[in-house]
Amino acid sequence: MMRKILFPFSAAFLLVSAPVLPALAAPKPAPHKPAAAHPALWKVADADTTIYLFGTVHILKPGTRWFEGPIRTAFAASDELVLEMVEPAPAEANRLVMSKAVDPDGPALTAKLSPADVEPYRAALRSFGLEAANLEPLEPWFVSTLLTLLPLQKLGYDAEQGVEKGLSREAKSIGKPISGLETMEEQLSFFDSLPEPPQIKLLTQSVQDLPKAEQFAQDMTRYWLSGQPDELAKLMNKSMDSTPELNKILLVDRNRRWAEWIAKRLDKPGTVFLAVGAAHLAGEDSVQAQLRTHKLKAARLN
Repeated sequence: MMRKILFPFSAAFLLVSAPVLPALAAPKPAPHKPAAAHPALWKVADADTTIYLFGTVHILKPGTRWFEGPIRTAFAASDELVLEMVEPAPAEANRLVMSKAVDPDGPALTAKLSPADVEPYRAALRSFGLEAANLEPLEPWFVSTLLTLLPLQKLGYDAEQGVEKGLSREAKSIGKPISGLETMEEQLSFFDSLPEPPQIKLLTQSVQDLPKAEQFAQDMTRYWLSGQPDELAKLMNKSMDSTPELNKILLVDRNRRWAEWIAKRLDKPGTVFLAVGAAHLAGEDSVQAQLRTHKLKAARLN
């Protein structure tokens, strides 16, 4: 079962959040044939307010077409863009990451692993040209992010091609206001606050799942491109089976807060394009499901 594969932090996190990670060298990807995309789009509205809900993927292959049709139309009609997080400047992002990623008082990372897990972990790092000795001061959750990002880089995925990056560039080019539901520090804290055992579980699962990275990434991206949130939910539910703590922190709790934000935002006139990780808009604990507790319905547009 694939539990942890995409960018960054967990199988769900490719669709959930995208803190900036240090740049790592990767082999030049093979040419990618452009693919048309039809990702799902929803609308929540009252008499004087419309909020479009768009599920995103934070890292894509160059040439993927998604900003067209209903997506472009809804974006153009919106007064503002709201993301999970507005990415800070690179220097500030790096400072925030390293303030959470380094364990200054704890033992070396390999000392936290069971003896049986140490050599597979070292071998996984070596396969990407990294040495375990250079990562010893880092938290397990952070190193797991590296082991989820690197396979995607090899496969030709690029964070600069991610949906949030594209939407932000488009909004800035026309002067559309951009805001975030959370800060980068809050998002990093979701992981940094995890007890050590779940962090170790994330890391060891990342190592075990490396051979499955390509198939999982293809399936997840295919469901997003073709607008199949139910299939995406099934895939992501499987991915979170072994980490209920992370599922609650990353998905369930945040979906509740965001549904409350939407309910309150409807009190203010205007049109909003709200773009969050696609995993938040799929499954029984989705934002749409949470909206029903506020007696609101999200209507699928495409």
